[in-house]
Formats: sequence, C-alpha cells, structure tokens
Amino acid sequence: MATTAVPDRVVVTGGAGFLGSHVCDALLREGKRVVCVDSFRTGSLRNVPDGVSVVTADVTRPLDLLGPVDLILHLACPASPADYLRTPVDTLRTGGFGTYHALDLARRKGCRIVVASTSEVYGDPEEHPQRESYWGHVNPIGPRSVYDEAKRFGEALTVAFRGEHGVDAGIVRIFNTYGPRMRAHDGRMIPTFLRQALAGEPLTVHGDGLQTRSLCHVDDLVRGLLAMARSDHPGPINLGNPDEVTVLDVAHRSIEVTGSSSCVRHVESMVDDPRRRRPDIALAQEVLGWEPRISLEDGLRSFAGKFAG
Repeated sequence: MATTAVPDRVVVTGGAGFLGSHVCDALLREGKRVVCVDSFRTGSLRNVPDGVSVVTADVTRPLDLLGPVDLILHLACPASPADYLRTPVDTLRTGGFGTYHALDLARRKGCRIVVASTSEVYGDPEEHPQRESYWGHVNPIGPRSVYDEAKRFGEALTVAFRGEHGVDAGIVRIFNTYGPRMRAHDGRMIPTFLRQALAGEPLTVHGDGLQTRSLCHVDDLVRGLLAMARSDHPGPINLGNPDEVTVLDVAHRSIEVTGSSSCVRHVESMVDDPRRRRPDIALAQEVLGWEPRISLEDGLRSFAGKFAG
C-alpha cells in the first residue's frame, strides 16, 4: 500500500468540534495549511487553533471552496447524545446530505477523503469483539437510530462515490473517544462522570453498570486518523482502544482521579444501550501500523486536570 505524508492543504469539516479541533492542532504541527469548515451549531470558535482558516458553512448544502484541496477529513456530525437526540432531523441531514457534499467536493478537487463513521454502526453487537466485517445489530427506529443510521448511510455513500466516481475515499469507524474540549453537558459518559465528581454529586450510572466500553484518548485517535489519511486504504478500519472496561469501573476511576467524595447512583437503563463494545484493531495494526498508547488511567487523570466542568 502507498503511504505518503499528509498533503499540504487540508479541509476539516467539523473542525470546531471536540475531535475536529484536535485534528486541526495536529495538522498545524505538521506544517499543513488547514481549513476548518463548520456551522458552529455544536462546535465552538474557541476550539479552533490560531493559524487555521475558518469557513462558516453548513455541510448539508453544497460546498464550494476556492483553490486546491489535497485532503478532506470529514468529521462534521453531531456526536453527543445531547445533540443528536435534540436535533434528530438535522443529525440525519448532516450524516446524509453533509457526507454527500463532502464526497462531492473530494470528487471535484480530485483529492483523498477520510469519512468518520462510528462504532455505533455495530449497534448492540452480537459479535464480540467487533470486526470490520460485522454488519451490526441496529434498531432502525430506536432513539439512537438517527445517529446510527446517519453513519451507516454515510458509509454507503462513501462506497458508492468510490465505485461510481473513482473518489479516493476511506472510512474509519471511531470507538468511544474522550479528552480535552469535550463539553461538560454533552451527554457522553466521561465528561458527565468528571463533571459530577468534581461537583461532589453522585455519578449516575445507567442500569447495573456492567455494560462495557472501550475508551480511546483523543491524541491516540488523531494519530490513527492521520495514518488513515496517509494511506490509500478504503476501509472501513476500526479506530479504538481494545481495552474493555465496565461503565461502573469508569465511574469509580473518575472518582479516584478527581479525589472526589462522590458516590455512584444507579438510574434507569437507556433504551438500546449496547451491552458490550470492543474493537478488533488487527486491521489498523496491520495496515496503518497504529495502536493506542495512552492507558485509561493516564488519560483520565490528564483529562481531569484540564476539565472545565
């Protein structure tokens, strides 16, 4: 497989979001010219590092950027439950029309595009750990379906553009990622636990807390994304940490790293909440030479020290 340096002018859709802003940081450190395209409905201009060109645009409408584009990293989409449950139609529009327009921009510019999908395409998996060949077990009309199905459709679009138009497109399936710039109230597990622990409030664990997650620090995830950008692999490729932990264990670790006196309070289980989640990353190791380096303990401790809850 061909492996090259990340090209010079890179467009990051969703570049003002949690993940996108870290990608912009990493690209700037490599000396790239970076263009952030964002509607700022869920992202923040505060996240965008100095030196990045900002284009305020909605990816659900056609994208028309002047000048050459060497690479597109398509990360735009509401990713937190608080956002996609509040704006279900917009989430579907972004996953559908937004991915279409990002792919069409790549077609017109003749550049590679990496499309961010998600482990949520596996749903509540019947295969464990989850390999890229697994088709998933998703409820198409459940409350989480707006995000799951938006991403599944985005994958289908990516494959179609590659086949019909010859677009150099790759898909990554991102597993649970955490780190600085996550919003305290965005509904995801780790910022919720840290916010509650730092406030001395009970940590709310849905159900028995024995459901599992595999948590990847954002710095590791960004390395994987850029490795995918340098490759010519079509994907999908799983990017995530294969170390599996229970939600209850994450709650107790959050209390420990913050030095909190909080307790754990069990609340009602969430509908369609996956019971197990763990990536098989053999393909990423083989094709990209990538695997996570940051342990959950180190990542949590570092994030807790920077958390603005």
